Amino acid sequence: MSEFLFILAVLFMMIVAPLWILFHYMTKWRTARALSSEDERLLGELWENANKMEGRIHTLERILDVEAPGWRNRV
Repeated sequence: MSEFLFILAVLFMMIVAPLWILFHYMTKWRTARALSSEDERLLGELWENANKMEGRIHTLERILDVEAPGWRNRV
């Protein structure tokens, strides 16, 4: 009986335990790849802010083109 338990324990340690650990971490990696709802919200806010800044930069460039036509060529 003790030989059977020893063989069963060895099989568990050699086959079941490594697969169990592997599948556990595969599940963790999959969930970590997806964005959380908080991350999606933050990314949306950053996208909106970047679009606002881009519009402001274009407006400033138009104003500078009118008021100081050679501003792009200055070093």
